Amino acid sequence: MSNLSEYVCMDCGSLLLHTNPSTLESMKEIHDQLCIVKRQKLIAAAKSTPTVSQTASVPSKSQTPSVPASSSALIAANTAAPPAVATAGGGTSISLSGTGTNYSKVDGPIDATFKSTRQPTGTFQGIKVWGPIDPPGQLGIWGTEVCVDFDICVADGACIEACPVNVYEWLETPGHPASEKKPFMIREKDCIFCMACENVCPPQCVKIFQKGQ
Repeated sequence: MSNLSEYVCMDCGSLLLHTNPSTLESMKEIHDQLCIVKRQKLIAAAKSTPTVSQTASVPSKSQTPSVPASSSALIAANTAAPPAVATAGGGTSISLSGTGTNYSKVDGPIDATFKSTRQPTGTFQGIKVWGPIDPPGQLGIWGTEVCVDFDICVADGACIEACPVNVYEWLETPGHPASEKKPFMIREKDCIFCMACENVCPPQCVKIFQKGQ
């Protein structure tokens, strides 16, 4: 079994784990860019740096230092509540169960031209599904901007761990030959197009399209 590598953020205490050191380094860089506690410390340090006007006079105890509106807005933005847990939303016109059992795992990479060679066959909780599909053994490609070929995916979890904005959550797909759960892009609209999930996917089943592509 591969050994886990770990990284602990010294600012917020978050623990990142992965068996692939390169993937962990990518996760660390993204976390450092988005760590709310780190940003708050930088803002506090900038505000506490004395200026000439600040050292010239000392306010009385009755005076309350004012915080610039821009700083207040930035602090509020960085301390916003985390994304809510996704719930079922949007239309669902396909099923994950059926009689399609005579299938084998498909090798990657995902076909980057699938939007011109395949047709949408339905939606699942508002997420577009591109055929052909024959559940449970053949599930097609899911997504519009954040796209995953479910017939290639082996559920290693690298994309879920790498995503800094929690686009994915596990979806049970019992009976599929490649894996019985898949990374479902339930929060596809939250994607920031950092490409982390596409870059770390071992079987290369993820493709990210910029909006409008």
